[in-house]
Amino acid sequence: MMKNYLVIGASSGIGEAIALELLREGHQVFSASRNTPKVEGITHLAWDASSPDVSIFSQLPESLDGLVYCPGTINLKPINRLTLDDFKNDFQINLVGAVSVIQAVLPKLKKADGASIVLFSTVAAKIGMGFHASVAASKGAVEGLTKSLAAELSPVKIRVNCVAPSLTDTPLAKNLLSTEEKKEASNKRHPLGRVGTAEDIARISTFLLSDSASWVTGQIIGVDGGMGSIKGA
Repeated sequence: MMKNYLVIGASSGIGEAIALELLREGHQVFSASRNTPKVEGITHLAWDASSPDVSIFSQLPESLDGLVYCPGTINLKPINRLTLDDFKNDFQINLVGAVSVIQAVLPKLKKADGASIVLFSTVAAKIGMGFHASVAASKGAVEGLTKSLAAELSPVKIRVNCVAPSLTDTPLAKNLLSTEEKKEASNKRHPLGRVGTAEDIARISTFLLSDSASWVTGQIIGVDGGMGSIKGA
């Protein structure tokens, strides 16, 4: 059965991979981002997480079966080099942007029969990694939001889950994987021997959106090559 999904940030990386997977499954996909997605078949709305205009979401269908919020930041600096504006920007993109969308489309999600919200954190919010203070703080707040909303929205059968990836080969991470040496070093840090792909993250995300995950809510799911749970050999 075709469903309606809103993917925030479907113009590249993980969001694009999720949109492609949903389209392959025969669903209607709506996108909201600064850049227009290259993927055919998506209905696009211009939207910026840094200054969110929620009025555009009135153009969406009356009922939404799922929302995925993909925008994120990678701002890695020692704490003495992070400014308050760095923290404010990371919280705006990672947390406040997500809240603004959820508030705007919640009536549409309530009209669906068992909608799903998928948010994104990072493995760094769990294990503690140097130079991640700002992004880990904001993503840790996303994890708190996930659990609180899962509890609040369970009576109306809206599920809320969060995916926490490790380093994934996307345009957002291009500077961290810009040379073969950096890629190889990053691969070796993961127990499974490689960094993630956008498709790795898309598969778990579309599962959480689907009826196959109808009894899953309030979870922070690590998709991180084992980094968040085990020590490599």
